[in-house]
Amino acid sequence: MEGLASSRIIPIQASWKRHCSAFLPTFSLHLRKNLNRGQVWMMKRPKSLDLIAASVQPLEASTTSHFDNKQPSKEVLELWRSTDAVCFDVDSTVCIDEGIDELAEFCGAGKAVAEWTARAMGGSVPFEEALAARLSLFKPSLAQLQDFLEKRPPRISPGIEELVKKLKARNTNVYLISGGFRQMINPVASILGIPQENIFANQLLFGSSGEFLGFDDNEPTSRSGGKATAVQQIRKVKGYKALVMIGDGATDLEARKPGGADLFICYAGVQLREAVAAKANWLVFSFKDLINALE
Repeated sequence: MEGLASSRIIPIQASWKRHCSAFLPTFSLHLRKNLNRGQVWMMKRPKSLDLIAASVQPLEASTTSHFDNKQPSKEVLELWRSTDAVCFDVDSTVCIDEGIDELAEFCGAGKAVAEWTARAMGGSVPFEEALAARLSLFKPSLAQLQDFLEKRPPRISPGIEELVKKLKARNTNVYLISGGFRQMINPVASILGIPQENIFANQLLFGSSGEFLGFDDNEPTSRSGGKATAVQQIRKVKGYKALVMIGDGATDLEARKPGGADLFICYAGVQLREAVAAKANWLVFSFKDLINALE
């Protein structure tokens, strides 16, 4: 998911196909101790979940020829092959969509939210302010969210399932770090076999009648710099010697810092954000490149 920073963005055309998944997500609201449990509804398990596997049209060579980080250095390859943990962004990385824009469109406010998002990309608006402003434009109810989850299954990027399986086979821990919403990311985690405790994301809150209350601002990912904070927390608690962050946006790049990620891999298979891509240790347009590098 892109941070609120200005950069040239080149969208990449995507197509997709639908197939059934054997994984079914378990939905629940993670409640803080200071929340009144009587005022927050639990999510219901959907009757079914269809996984949509996307296929992405590659960029023309002329568009990417000026990047000198499309081939990893020896040091980058060694770190990628030996890392203890990999943290993935979700929107426009693991999935081909931006979750909040899709939910807003489903609720009839897609254009207004998209326009606000475009204005926010100027970089002058803190993430938490931008998140609150966009949600206030459509205030999704619990019923709308459940309907959205039933009718709009995740559209995941090609190769991500194989990559996660490969990493897990190597005993590499996998995390999802997102400025999106846990309720929308839980199905993705279930598909990929990622445990709930390995998800760091925002939480939508609802009242006893299912009305929208807001979001949990105690989550680190609800604030500017939140992904970096989450990655630092993971590394400190788990004691990983090496950790890699993979994403498409400025907030993902921020996670590469002392005590956080050692390596930032920019995935531009959905959106090429040039300012971010230029600063990555490794720029890839297909998860196949990362899979092949592990073999």
